[in-house]
Amino acid sequence: MTPNPTTKKSMGYLQLLKDTNIDFMRYRWVAMALSAILVIIGFIACYQIFTGHANLGIEFTGGTSLTLEFANQIELDEARALLISNNFAAPQVTNSQDATKFKLFIRVKEGDVSEVPDQILSIFKTKYPDNTITIVNSNSIGPAVGNELRDKALYAILYSILGIIIYIAIRFDWKFGLAATISMFHSALAIVGLMWLKDFIVPTEFTLLIMTAVLTMAGYSLTDTVVVFDRIRENLRRRTKMPLEQTLNNSINQVLSRTIVTSTTVFLVSLAIFLLGGEVLSNFALALLIGVVIGTYSSIFIASPFLILFRGGRGGLLAGAVEAKAQTTQRAKSSA
Repeated sequence: MTPNPTTKKSMGYLQLLKDTNIDFMRYRWVAMALSAILVIIGFIACYQIFTGHANLGIEFTGGTSLTLEFANQIELDEARALLISNNFAAPQVTNSQDATKFKLFIRVKEGDVSEVPDQILSIFKTKYPDNTITIVNSNSIGPAVGNELRDKALYAILYSILGIIIYIAIRFDWKFGLAATISMFHSALAIVGLMWLKDFIVPTEFTLLIMTAVLTMAGYSLTDTVVVFDRIRENLRRRTKMPLEQTLNNSINQVLSRTIVTSTTVFLVSLAIFLLGGEVLSNFALALLIGVVIGTYSSIFIASPFLILFRGGRGGLLAGAVEAKAQTTQRAKSSA
């Protein structure tokens, strides 16, 4: 039997929640207060990073990373203690499974960093004269380059935010664009702030990996916000007399299942990296985990409530949505 080519198959997606009716906007002021605290902490953290007072990695302060290979195994704690006793402050030392290769990260704020690998090799050879030790690879970053990388990392965040404002303003409306930008900026600041606070509990260096995670999760937060905004725009175009707060609640509830499925998937992948990725990727994965939670929270409790503040009356948002629909219809007629 030949299948009918006109038969259409509906495409669905996993729905964990159906027909929810949660009044998200009811809690918007509580969320705003919590977010204000997170943003303040984030600003403090950014100031500390920018001025060089935070616990920065060698990418931002300058230093050396190198891998040493030993013919005979030595203890990880012994290697770390040896470096500390030779005035290398807070060295990061990790080893391979067979404990014959050690990865070292040494911060050097002044002096010639190119001489550090030979100095470290000499220290270990003096301590273990009967052990054959070789440098597998090394990489040094001067303090000036580290400062430049730190500044560029912060500028990258600012430039990305500017790009988002332009993108959302063109696709939706400037009010949507401003709300989405505030939400994304909130997510980035919250991640930076919480990772900075973690350093007071467990020593945590800010590295390029963490900054990469911040930008990645800022993008994730934006993606989730765009999905919610798209549904809000569709509901606004229906010209119902429903209050704007209820329209926002309905829109969030309608995409809530999709949001939870997507966030849970990303969270589980990040959790696997955190548990199995080792010490080098642990902080990167932790920043991702924080970002998933904050990004989802931002799209619901930050981006959408700000539309209420920026609405200029419900008609302002409705007019923007109707105008966008008219432009889309006009383009479709022109192409036809």
